Amino acid sequence: MSPKVGVAPLRREQIVRATVRCLARDGYSGLTMKKVAREARVSQGILHYYFGDKRAILVASLEAVTTDLDRRVAAAQARGGRDPWRRLAALLAACLGLAAEAREFWVVFVEFWGETMHDRQLREINAALYGRMRRQLGALIAQGIRAGRFRRVDVGEAAAVVLALVDGVSLQITFDPKAFSVATAVRFCEDALMRYLKREAP
Repeated sequence: MSPKVGVAPLRREQIVRATVRCLARDGYSGLTMKKVAREARVSQGILHYYFGDKRAILVASLEAVTTDLDRRVAAAQARGGRDPWRRLAALLAACLGLAAEAREFWVVFVEFWGETMHDRQLREINAALYGRMRRQLGALIAQGIRAGRFRRVDVGEAAAVVLALVDGVSLQITFDPKAFSVATAVRFCEDALMRYLKREAP
């Protein structure tokens, strides 16, 4: 029997959030539909109504944490105004802060990336996600170039550099929260990107 109107989105979110917790605790190799159903406090029949298998629920978990990260970044950038450098700094702080405050979010990324090594369709999903993120970063960098805040660079290449820096430092925080504080990580990334993007003196 299908869920009542209005219940479906809430139930689906409940299941996805439970999956995130299971992935953080047990990893994808230890993930089972039975564990997710128990964590979400739903029957396995309800679980299978929304998701056919654990692969589908992994993709839904990635979409959920990505959407949440997008919201956090957008909110942080809105507080920083329209200045390109402030918007880039806000993005750094939001992403790195998430690695410390909600480690399970980055665990979902790690688990998903591991599975992309063996699954062509997951690789395509990941490639589309990274393509979107590079385009968004590229638009911000292009804005900074036009405003005279950044030097002239290949915006696609620069976007990939920014993304690689954010991913790498966020993963270090996820793997070893004692390696350095979020404030130190943000300062390091800001310094590195300032040197990379700083407009050369005339």
